[in-house]
Amino acid sequence: MTETAADFRPSRRHADLGPEFFDVVAPARFPQAVLRYRNQPWAERVGLGGLSEADWVRHFGRFEPLPGSFPEPLALRYHGHQFRSYNPDLGDGRGFLFAQMHDRADGRLLDLGTKGSGRTPWSRSGDGRLTLKGGVREVLATALLEAQGVHTSKSFSLIETGESLERGDEPSPTRSAVMVRLSHGHIRIGSFQRFLALEQPDNIAKLLDHTIATHRPELWREAVADRAAAFLGDVVRRVARTGAQWAAAGFVHGVLNTDNINVTGESFDYGPWRFLPHYDPDFTAAYFDTSGLYAFGRQPEALFWNLTRLADCLLTLAPQAALEAELQAFGPALQDAFAETLFARLGLAPADEARTNRLVAAIWRYLAESRAPFERFFFDWYGGLAAAKRAEAGPSAALYASEAFAPVRAALDGLAPAAGARPDHPYFSGAPCTLLIEEVEALWAPIADADDWSALEAKLAAIGLMADAYGTAPSRAA
Repeated sequence: MTETAADFRPSRRHADLGPEFFDVVAPARFPQAVLRYRNQPWAERVGLGGLSEADWVRHFGRFEPLPGSFPEPLALRYHGHQFRSYNPDLGDGRGFLFAQMHDRADGRLLDLGTKGSGRTPWSRSGDGRLTLKGGVREVLATALLEAQGVHTSKSFSLIETGESLERGDEPSPTRSAVMVRLSHGHIRIGSFQRFLALEQPDNIAKLLDHTIATHRPELWREAVADRAAAFLGDVVRRVARTGAQWAAAGFVHGVLNTDNINVTGESFDYGPWRFLPHYDPDFTAAYFDTSGLYAFGRQPEALFWNLTRLADCLLTLAPQAALEAELQAFGPALQDAFAETLFARLGLAPADEARTNRLVAAIWRYLAESRAPFERFFFDWYGGLAAAKRAEAGPSAALYASEAFAPVRAALDGLAPAAGARPDHPYFSGAPCTLLIEEVEALWAPIADADDWSALEAKLAAIGLMADAYGTAPSRAA
């Protein structure tokens, strides 16, 4: 058995819910296990940084239990709306909850969940596997989102497993992998929906109390109706914050089904994601999203619709009026979080409401009218007008000299850099770190053609430099 660090603090908290909430499962047996990605900063933060490579592979490729956590993996049960059609046949179909532990920095309970770890009772016709390309894409998405300050899950491990998979959405046969995700919980809106569909209000109440006690003890109220309303309000605000962070990152999740919305507000489960090349509210990520339901500009609408489904579940516990009042906080919370995130992305200190609204409106209008490179704008103007010399020497100089940019320049006037902002960081002497779809494909091509991982490693290093510049790297964020 692996000897873990003394500061590794394991947990089995989710098992307290009982067998109506999960199924005990066995991991797939893979023909090989080649470590392709190890998130060392987060491994250190949860007390697993000292694992040898052999131990790492045993735990995250063979799924030998971590001491003190679950003796066997748990496939979680849930339902959900997929593109607004209710599906009662969901659940962890190619993943499971492998372990839980506490964050050494803030004490939060964290989960290690898998993707591609084999069939479960919820696999339906699927093979329970993950393509290596899909795993690489998730590693990239989580790394860049974390660097941009988005409240996201973390890709913890990626191990190639030696199987050949047939997939209709990419050239086949293709290589396989198993991924481990570090998340602040795996309780979804769909976890509550399952018990509403099964007409089990007692289990809705049990899940509510478990979630509050585990993740939000400050929300505890003596009356269950008050607990339910407080819980909904907290989820509304946290999901609104994540939606605002996506918007400021130019990120499109692609599949905002209710089973993909974590009640902690954390963004997770990345499939057909994309980043915007330029502002476009109609930009979609998934080729199968033919109606644009989850387009960039419709993500807030999708999140609110999903939150309303959570409120449906809580109607068994609280009055409709109380829940509706909490839902009404979504719009203001989204607006406030967007302004806060926009200022953070620009490295600016908070300003009064009038100045804030002026800058937010000017930036959004400029990006819409100019179709300027989305990430380049935030890179160029990090630090406010103090960055003007650098910005005006870059490839978007002509755009910044245009009449369309004048309102942004005027709105930036008088705004100070935030305490701790580092506009002189080496990151800002180069080019912005981006992951547009053609870049992602270019990173994958040498892996597919020649098993050459150097371009991916270089990109992850560049993202790490970005995180250090923005103060979002795990060690600094802690």
